[in-house]
Amino acid sequence: MTLEPVLARIDADLPQALERLQKLLRIPSISTDPAYKGDCDTAADWLVADLASIGFDATKRPTPGHPMVVAHGKGPGPHIMFYGHYDVQPVDPLNLWTSDPFKPVIDDGKIYARGASDDKGQLMTFVEACRAWKAVHGTLPARISFFFEGEEESGSPSLIPFMRDNAEELKSDIALICDTGLFDSRTPAIVTMLRGLVGEEITITGPSKDLHSGMYGGAAMNPIRVLTRIIAGLHDDQGRVTIPGFYDGVPDLPPELAAQWQALKFDHGDFLHAVGLSQPAGETGHTPLEMLWSRPTCEVNGIWGGYTGDGFKTVLPSKASAKISFRLVGQQNPDKIRENFRALVRAQLPADCSVEFHEHGASPAAQMSTEDPAFEAARGALSDEWGIEAAYVGCGGSIPIAGYFKDILGVDAMLIGFGKDDDAIHSPNEKYDIESFHKGIRSWARILAALS
Repeated sequence: MTLEPVLARIDADLPQALERLQKLLRIPSISTDPAYKGDCDTAADWLVADLASIGFDATKRPTPGHPMVVAHGKGPGPHIMFYGHYDVQPVDPLNLWTSDPFKPVIDDGKIYARGASDDKGQLMTFVEACRAWKAVHGTLPARISFFFEGEEESGSPSLIPFMRDNAEELKSDIALICDTGLFDSRTPAIVTMLRGLVGEEITITGPSKDLHSGMYGGAAMNPIRVLTRIIAGLHDDQGRVTIPGFYDGVPDLPPELAAQWQALKFDHGDFLHAVGLSQPAGETGHTPLEMLWSRPTCEVNGIWGGYTGDGFKTVLPSKASAKISFRLVGQQNPDKIRENFRALVRAQLPADCSVEFHEHGASPAAQMSTEDPAFEAARGALSDEWGIEAAYVGCGGSIPIAGYFKDILGVDAMLIGFGKDDDAIHSPNEKYDIESFHKGIRSWARILAALS
């Protein structure tokens, strides 16, 4: 089966592909809000019907939450599983949108709508590539399956049980995930490293009630003072995290990957300047890209206690709280990180203070082996489409599904996406470049040809 007629079909069918995308974008499938449960069902039904229209055996599968969509297509060669999610984030604050978030607008080469980039536009790039292959050749270039969930934006509570219950059906030779982006506006990328995440909330209690600082200040222990001392000690002067055993399982960056990252010529000055900063603040001895992709972190995400309203109140608070997150890499153990962090906090409590912990999830890092020839085949296909050598990159965030494919199904995942940094995902005026949509479809067509 030849590739060129497929690419020509994709080019000719772009207006119709955009129309189909707009139909999906009009469905307000907000997974976290129960008021939109019916809309999530509608989005799943729409995808089932669309996949069935191009010959897939597509079904909507119930879960305790929103349904999954699973579809299978026949073809020669390897079995390829494609994952995406049809649910979207809430649209608040609505007054900051320049158009209705569920009435797509195409303007200046971009399509604006909630879900345009995350993840409906990306999801449809693969669907459209399969549509073009079927239209030209009457069959798919490989055995292809789809796995769409409707709860990614609300923590994926049904995902792991569903994958375990349907493991045999969902197994494949490789999984493809389109929920990432280009390295920059022109450089395609394959994500091979994803950081894990541990979330902790701590509350330190001192006196049994808030106290007048004039009557008790100096004599009574202030829990804010205790908390801030503990937080200040979580990093040393070189930016390293001081929790015992924190760096167990953190690998060295392979020299060939370090060289590839250096070749990307990442400008950390511009990166930081865009948010009003100028100097990298992580571990000394590591480049900014290493800090973002291959090094673990400890960050304070929120801190509160005492009086924070207008004016001034001389109160010595009873409690002080903070939310702290850890991004993990390599083989770091999330449970061990949590255990050692809590032990460190308890060891620093004065006699009159107690602490309560509340956990906010934990997931290990995921690292994909590029020794699988499929990775180089896909990298070559991306390079051919974009005219720039594709890069293996890391991702500072966490995409747990990649790890689940490996841990639950024993399948390596390849993360390839076409979003851009200015797509405003999760924010007002989310958009997806028409070029990203068009070249994304063409990229998948090339990748399917290379993998098959």
